[in-house]
Amino acid sequence: MLTKRIVPCLDIKNGRTVKGVNFVNLRDAGDPIELAKQYAEIGADELVFLDIAATLENRGTTLEMVLKVAEQVNIPFTVGGGISSVKHVDALLQSGADKVSINSSAVNNPDLINELSQKFGNQCIVVAIDAKQINGNWKVHLAGGTIPTDLDLFDWAKEVEQRGAGEILFTSMDNDGTKAGFATEALTKLSEVVNIPIIASGGAGSINHFEDAFTKGKADAALAASVFHFGEIPIPKLKQELKKQGIPVRL
Repeated sequence: MLTKRIVPCLDIKNGRTVKGVNFVNLRDAGDPIELAKQYAEIGADELVFLDIAATLENRGTTLEMVLKVAEQVNIPFTVGGGISSVKHVDALLQSGADKVSINSSAVNNPDLINELSQKFGNQCIVVAIDAKQINGNWKVHLAGGTIPTDLDLFDWAKEVEQRGAGEILFTSMDNDGTKAGFATEALTKLSEVVNIPIIASGGAGSINHFEDAFTKGKADAALAASVFHFGEIPIPKLKQELKKQGIPVRL
């Protein structure tokens, strides 16, 4: 049985790690390179770096940061934010990133998923989907959650899989930063409509929430930020507790 992955997420703005609630009210959480190094040392399975202002500022993720992270960590890491071309992905992977995450650019140009998958292989193409419930329906949002679309979360997830995405990073905007738990019902439905791994994001506040994401939500990985950055849930303790509950993790 495949082990479940614990993935700290570092939202980057102006070269610093930041964290907010429902995508707003950001506060500083430290130096991303130092944090990355610490996470690799204490047992994180992977890391995700999201340059959260890149799309809004109409620029690409900084290669310099990717190079520095690659020098410091020995676990896979994914980079996202403002990625919109084959050339940019090539540069990020050459700089040391293991995977790239695309979001707004995938919605605006769905063929980009096909192009990236064909050129680099689907194992390094993650499609991030930010969604929130509007009138009871999960709708996809773009540009750091600032632009609503008419796209249905589950229809879009099926399409990105068909186009060659290797993984989906689903963030519930309703749950993000609330520490009230992951959107397990949406995760369960996602796991039923696609066959590629799903990373759960948004809402982690306790060890039980991770357990729910893996058991009820059928997620393959669980991503969190503030509970890790501010020391509320130590990763070694989290993994030990998950193992006690019979959830396969890498210790």
